[in-house]
Amino acid sequence: MSGNFSFSFSGDDIEDEGGSSSAAPIVSTSVSPQAAAASAFPVPGKPLLPATSHDLHQMLAQLPSKIAYGILDIDLDGSRKTQLPRRELWDVRVQLMAEDEGADSEPGLGNHDVKTGVYEGGFKSWESSVDLVKVLSLSKDFLTNTDVTPRIIELGCGTALPSLALFQWSLTLRANDKDSTLSIVLADYNPTVLQLVTLPNFILCWALNQRAELPVLEDAFSSEGELDLTPEVLKAFEEFLVARQISLSFFSGAWSPEFIDLISSNKTSKIGKGSNQQTIILGAETIYSPFALASFTQTIFSLMEQEKAQGHAAEALVGAKKLYFGVGGSLDDFVAKAREMGANVEELREETEGVRRGVVRCSLP
Repeated sequence: MSGNFSFSFSGDDIEDEGGSSSAAPIVSTSVSPQAAAASAFPVPGKPLLPATSHDLHQMLAQLPSKIAYGILDIDLDGSRKTQLPRRELWDVRVQLMAEDEGADSEPGLGNHDVKTGVYEGGFKSWESSVDLVKVLSLSKDFLTNTDVTPRIIELGCGTALPSLALFQWSLTLRANDKDSTLSIVLADYNPTVLQLVTLPNFILCWALNQRAELPVLEDAFSSEGELDLTPEVLKAFEEFLVARQISLSFFSGAWSPEFIDLISSNKTSKIGKGSNQQTIILGAETIYSPFALASFTQTIFSLMEQEKAQGHAAEALVGAKKLYFGVGGSLDDFVAKAREMGANVEELREETEGVRRGVVRCSLP
């Protein structure tokens, strides 16, 4: 299987909740219908990226001295808004050029949204990730239940808007409970996505939230739309996570049995005590083809079965387009596959304007 895909955005990121394109996705090259392998995004003759965990401290040490950012305003269906910071794509390009790697050599910064088996769309924010934020906003009060340890696992996270929203809300909802814990697992096929956009977005979210509390942050926002990542700022970020018992874990590579074992065996992401852990698996635009759909479905089922075996509550929230034209994936196919495998599936949201999309909840009986 090989191919480059452009899903509505023509290489551009969404600018705001109303700015995402409603045009039908287009396939820029044909895809050969070959049998899916056990891992995600198979490409004949090309090895898949292996499942890998990434140390937060080492990732922080590799960040640039400054990042530029914008704010994404998400209208929560007219009731209120939430604002999420994101590193600017042009700033990523500038960093790569300064490091002599060249933005053109990074697949995700070209004209294609997906290069199968090479880059899976993580630099850009997708419409269904915004849909997931809206769904999560209706049930975010679970973060106030200090008897439960939330464990968030976002697969194909990219800019990680859903996890970022939960992180932002938790900074307020759990601010007064010193004993509360929160675990966020962030996984993307490409390690460069985690390094260049996922982690910076979490630092931005924390810095904007804590700006008034820490003088070092006020100084770091010396320029409009930019944050200086001084050693003092990065140290404060790490100390904040430790003090608030928030775990950020990063994984890259193809969905596979090895990937599942790596997440399941990771001790850093299991910071809660007892059996009161609630795991929420998130996935936005992760089923764009039958190949991806099969691997994604198997991955979330394996994770939910492991959580259930340990006595933990677990569910998956999946946002996707109703149909990915010319590619073959669809939300309806995922629902049918999940029910065939014995899951309970409930539709939580449907978008009928523009490209039809939906969000469903999947859980084991």
